[in-house]
Amino acid sequence: MLKDKSIVDFLAATASSEPVPGGGSIAALSGSLAAALGEMVGRLTTGKEKYLEVEKEMLGLMEDFRAHQTAFVDFIDEDAASFDGVMQAFKMPKATEEEKKARSEAIQLGMKTAATVPMAVATRCLEMMSPIEAIVTRGNANAVTDGAVAAMMCRTAGLSALLNVRINLSAIKDDDFVRTMTLDCNALESRLIQQEQEILKKVRL
Repeated sequence: MLKDKSIVDFLAATASSEPVPGGGSIAALSGSLAAALGEMVGRLTTGKEKYLEVEKEMLGLMEDFRAHQTAFVDFIDEDAASFDGVMQAFKMPKATEEEKKARSEAIQLGMKTAATVPMAVATRCLEMMSPIEAIVTRGNANAVTDGAVAAMMCRTAGLSALLNVRINLSAIKDDDFVRTMTLDCNALESRLIQQEQEILKKVRL
């Protein structure tokens, strides 16, 4: 599994001529890095007398970040699997009309899955912006830049995932599905950018 590779091996796999891991998996990895940074800031805040007022909040945020990190890491392989599903569908036989129909349906189903996974990544990125804002504004001031980087990575992960949604939507023939997902993409993109900007404005150096 991709998520079990060392950093060096994962980078080598990404740099290879193989299509996976690709942009979708990298988006998920970026989200997991943002979550890890968020948890780190929480850990650097807890157990310190200066931050006793936010101790309980930080402990809760650390749990949130751990849950997000686990989900993002799982998305690394889910994205790769969804792409593989599309590739397998394209390899299906198409000698008869019946085979052509089955192949086309499998491709469309695979494309929908390949769009749904990065959409889930982007959605979780938006959900994580709130706890990131909390650690930036109320966490250890000495680690505020780590929180800022978490916000930037989270934004990048979300927008990267949305690019993968959009490219898959271009091949989907279900107009209602495409319309709904496109509206969701637009809303998520706008909110991710806005929330990152709001968080960065609160960074005091």
